[in-house]
Amino acid sequence: MTSARSGLLDAARAFEVTIADTPEKLRAAYRLRHQVYCTERGYEPSQGTLETDCFDLRAGHALLTQRSTGRLVGTVRIIASSSTGLGLGLPLDSLCERAVTRSVPRHRTGEISRFAISKSLRDVNVDGIPLRLGLMRGVVQLSAEMGIQHWCAVMEHTLLRLLRGSGIHFQPLGPAVEHHGLRQPCWAPVGQVLGRMRHERPDVWDYVTDGGSLWSTDVHTEAA
Repeated sequence: MTSARSGLLDAARAFEVTIADTPEKLRAAYRLRHQVYCTERGYEPSQGTLETDCFDLRAGHALLTQRSTGRLVGTVRIIASSSTGLGLGLPLDSLCERAVTRSVPRHRTGEISRFAISKSLRDVNVDGIPLRLGLMRGVVQLSAEMGIQHWCAVMEHTLLRLLRGSGIHFQPLGPAVEHHGLRQPCWAPVGQVLGRMRHERPDVWDYVTDGGSLWSTDVHTEAA
């Protein structure tokens, strides 16, 4: 491992990834989302101090905290697809044509959403790469706990490019759509993403899967 890569992973380990499994942790995630999506970016209307929606009841949430200061700097959620009604029961349905989402497996699919890193709370000496990797570690852990086998998302092209640089590859799902700017719907089987990551960036794979303990291909097989 090169010194640059070693330094990158050391920086990522300076942040603790936890699951929001209590009311207090969930409120912390919603407060940070309000700061990022309502105050910093203006994407969502500001109502009180928490940013929530109807999908939160069907989602798992992860938090990213800076170990040295205890500050919450990031959060992400993954929404489980619904087995009732048409479509996937995910935010993706409202942005893409049914013909596009039909190619995504209906069961055991989760949408990565509210991938939020606070600019105002982030240490100026830490760039965004370790923080993104920390949130992806949270996504992997949530996916294992929720039985998610396929990921989908609607992401900025810049974020997709940055993730590819860390060996995290998504497949385009139809054309780009307008959603707070131009965004690319995408999806990927979790096992495929992590398998390719292990080949291209074993250092990143070791971190986001905790050496395979969070997601092992021996026990996680892709759903049909």
